[in-house]
Amino acid sequence: MNFWRTLVGKLWVTIICLVAVVLMTLGLFLLPYIDSNFANSGAIKRLFLYTCMIGFSLTTFFALFLFTKITQPMQQVIKAANNIRRGEYGTRLTLVNSDEIGQLATSFNHMAEELEANIRSLNHEKGHLSSVLRSMSDAVITFDIAGRIILTNPHGQALLESWSDIPWEQENEAESSPEVDLPGSVPPPLLPLFNTTLEQGGDQRSNVHVRQGVWSVHMAPLYSENSIRGAVAVLRDVTEEVRLEKMRRDFVANVSHEIRTPLSMMQGYSEALLDGMASSPEESSELIQVIHDESLRMGRLVKDLLDMARMEAGHMDMMKVQVDLGELLDRVYRKFTVRAKEREILLEFSKPDERLLLKAADEDKLEQVLTNLLDNAFRHTLAGKHITIQAGTIVLEGRRYLEVEIQDEGVGIPPEDLPFIFERFYKADKARVRGESGGTGLGLAIVKNIVSSHQGHIFAASKIGEGTMFTLRLPVEKQ
Repeated sequence: MNFWRTLVGKLWVTIICLVAVVLMTLGLFLLPYIDSNFANSGAIKRLFLYTCMIGFSLTTFFALFLFTKITQPMQQVIKAANNIRRGEYGTRLTLVNSDEIGQLATSFNHMAEELEANIRSLNHEKGHLSSVLRSMSDAVITFDIAGRIILTNPHGQALLESWSDIPWEQENEAESSPEVDLPGSVPPPLLPLFNTTLEQGGDQRSNVHVRQGVWSVHMAPLYSENSIRGAVAVLRDVTEEVRLEKMRRDFVANVSHEIRTPLSMMQGYSEALLDGMASSPEESSELIQVIHDESLRMGRLVKDLLDMARMEAGHMDMMKVQVDLGELLDRVYRKFTVRAKEREILLEFSKPDERLLLKAADEDKLEQVLTNLLDNAFRHTLAGKHITIQAGTIVLEGRRYLEVEIQDEGVGIPPEDLPFIFERFYKADKARVRGESGGTGLGLAIVKNIVSSHQGHIFAASKIGEGTMFTLRLPVEKQ
């Protein structure tokens, strides 16, 4: 530091100037007096000169003393303050003076300790908040009053990145605007909720639909001194919950219809019998047969429901033994041959030359799987079309599997429904005519559970108007 810019330097210059002015004033008045009244004026002038030199020396010594006692400690204080300004909160002063500067150093150290403790506490809280945000499975996005994104957690950042490629003007032209197209601003699906939150100042909740997903959004305002400075949004992916709820409603509607139809028929035909509307034993027998068939249909429905409930609860009984899958396929093929002739459908079975043995499998459950798949094929295949059954072995990742393919030439499954056909209560053909073995959307779900219990895999490929092929793979060796 430049000495002349310091407090001591300025004070020393001031004292020198004062002393010089005093000495010059005294010199102007005393020198003529000395020359006229003293014989030895030269000696007195020398004494006066020596006195001036001693005075200047004393002021210099006093300046150095002040520099040691004031300027150097102040420089240490300034240096420590600059260190703290740069973030070195552990800086402390080692001055032991008992004067005002010593008290200043003590107060400075206390202030630095409090500041360091506060900064440490803030960092701890910041780290705790950051850990909480990172561990949240929901997406958290914070906006300022202008709608700019100021904070997100990893799930929120991933969500924004996935939404960044969506052309919102095509999704909803009514909501597109230049403001929402800016990067780092409120995404268009959240904009109405964001505006409502800022206008009303309370928590807002809504479900947002983006493409095939559904998001539950909870947005709350951020306050600063009783004024709203932004909003924070918590988004949860509820696509699966919404889908399951829709499936549940569809299932209730389907089961209600499936039960109501046979009940109505049984009630109507039984009332006809009670009223004596059957004029002959043949008519009575026909009415009774209809009642019997509808009761069987209800029994199948209840059985499917109970089987599905047991599977979901993990209480499915499995009697696993060695099974000859070729013989099982041949038996199922013969069972459906009569039905194929009645429906005028060509059923083909390519019987393999080798034996298809499964070391541990439940034959009854596998027969239920094959029966269900073929039953679906017959219900969706028109007369004159083909249904083929093929079986063989395949090696995947060093393991041997038995592979069964059941292919039909039916109406096919829409691509948007194909990923969900194995879900419980799901129906791809929701407008299907009820009748012939009915259907509640449980059949393929039961098939999926049985195959999974054998550590196997089942998947489907389909084209509208060309047909569907189900592929079943079962491991040969017991896992």
